[in-house]
Amino acid sequence: MSVYRYFVKDLSKKSAIDEFLSWELRKAGYSQVEISKTPMGARVVIYAAKPGIVIGRRGQSVRDLTKTLEEKFGLENPQISIASIELPELDAKIMSTQIALALERGVHFRRAAYWAMGRIMDAGAIGVEVTISGKLSTQRSRSETYRQGYLLKVGDQVKKQIKTSTAHCQLKPGLFGVRVSIMPPNFVFVDRPSFKIVAATSDTEAKPVEEKKEEKEEGGEVENANSEKAGDQATTA
Repeated sequence: MSVYRYFVKDLSKKSAIDEFLSWELRKAGYSQVEISKTPMGARVVIYAAKPGIVIGRRGQSVRDLTKTLEEKFGLENPQISIASIELPELDAKIMSTQIALALERGVHFRRAAYWAMGRIMDAGAIGVEVTISGKLSTQRSRSETYRQGYLLKVGDQVKKQIKTSTAHCQLKPGLFGVRVSIMPPNFVFVDRPSFKIVAATSDTEAKPVEEKKEEKEEGGEVENANSEKAGDQATTA
């Protein structure tokens, strides 16, 4: 197998695992998964907002996931560990999934969108945009977009720093799509200059004063020398 085919196969397997976990652990606030190979087998780290649901009662859910990853996806001796997320409100994948689950429970789409945006902005985000598409109120499909705060649209920093995710849910009218874009509080603005204020210490403050004193002493010596020369010239005259 060539190197190109090896990496394509590896990435396709990771994508399939991520899609499987995002559906199975959607109620647990699944965010992402990291897979790395070790001499003991495959190490799988699952990031979720509710680790207790992922673990299950007496670890039964983790054992089922281990068996599925080993049999269905061909991972060798997978070792699963769960990592919690401190601020799930700033994770676009978690919030889009929560909006989709709210729509499945029968919550109105506008209420679900404003509820999610309120939580995201309260968590400290600079801006947020929520787009819900589908047969919202009529038999004709359309989309509605809700925005709050400040959100950039173009530029290289948008691709690197703005978090965007999409989730889907199947309702009676049809398939609904939810897209969430979040501008995190630690966003780095390239076009805005930043200034660093350095506090002056006692040593740096004392040096200019000492230099001024030395200058005054040197100036006094020069004046004395000039006066002495003037006195000598007057005596000789």
